[in-house]
Amino acid sequence: MGAKRTSDLIPLCHPLPLNDCKVTLTAQPPFADGSAEVVIECRAETEARTGVEMEALTGASVAALTLYDMGKALTHDIVIKEIRLLEKTGGKSDYLAP
Repeated sequence: MGAKRTSDLIPLCHPLPLNDCKVTLTAQPPFADGSAEVVIECRAETEARTGVEMEALTGASVAALTLYDMGKALTHDIVIKEIRLLEKTGGKSDYLAP
């Protein structure tokens, strides 16, 4: 739902018809100090002649905020960090994170 609402949340983003959007949450093994980490990935697709990186980034960000909202009953010591684009194809250019 977050990816679908990108144009409502981000100024100057126009609405795109999404063909597909998948959000994946992967729990990582706990660290030595007992803390844990969850990796969130969002993949979005459209047939429109533009990139959908803002939709994917918004989808991942909303998923992170949702996880925070669910976990705050246990602790407020949750950190959301490093939201970044990993790969983009289509639109004006392609991108692959180093």
